[in-house]
Amino acid sequence: MLLAAGRGERMRPLTDASPKPLLQVHGQPLLHYPLQALARAGVSAVVINTGWLGDQIEPVFGTYFIHQDKGDAARHMQLLYSHEGRGAGEALETAGGIVRALPLLDEVFWVAAGDVYVPGFAFSADSMARFRASPQLAHIWLVPNPGHNPEGDFGLSEDGLALNLPRNAAQALFTFSTIALYKRTFFDADWCDIPAGNPEGVKAPLAAMLRAAMDKELVSASLYEDLWVDVGTPERLAQLNE
Repeated sequence: MLLAAGRGERMRPLTDASPKPLLQVHGQPLLHYPLQALARAGVSAVVINTGWLGDQIEPVFGTYFIHQDKGDAARHMQLLYSHEGRGAGEALETAGGIVRALPLLDEVFWVAAGDVYVPGFAFSADSMARFRASPQLAHIWLVPNPGHNPEGDFGLSEDGLALNLPRNAAQALFTFSTIALYKRTFFDADWCDIPAGNPEGVKAPLAAMLRAAMDKELVSASLYEDLWVDVGTPERLAQLNE
């Protein structure tokens, strides 16, 4: 699942007329890059959630994403859409959006933000297989703290567990990249009382759910140290395009 429903307030005025995932980076919409990485990894289908100006996204990408590396056969990845609001509709926040899309998702699935530029990340089948066989309900990728989030979000234990630590903890905190693997059971647990499909349109953030699961040692994590950019402001977009 790729998250593409947000308003992009910090990216205004660029997002007054365009959803943030359609803003151009090196001649391609931002959303093109995670789609390309997922297709390269052999993922067969992706759910894209839409909200703010979401009607613009489906006409750009259609129902299949076609990727072809040099010398390889073309790969056709099916695209499905979870519409959270038409026109200028409001998004359901991260957890609310994922639960809305649950009927379209598998028992284990990737999630990433459609406005994060991580061209080298590999959505590997090995990572999914290890996670599927583990007792954890979520596996998240952390990154070194960027300048706009110097205090970080979560800790990382020596044995690979994500830690719910306060910002003033002695142990280093890292920034959540938005890239993660989840099991459907993560959204069936005590910390999520929204029914699958989110028929009432409940808005719910994800961080509190992750912290509750971390406290039960049910979230593992990896540190990703290659290029990662949260394209959250016009200035960051301009720097990325230089």
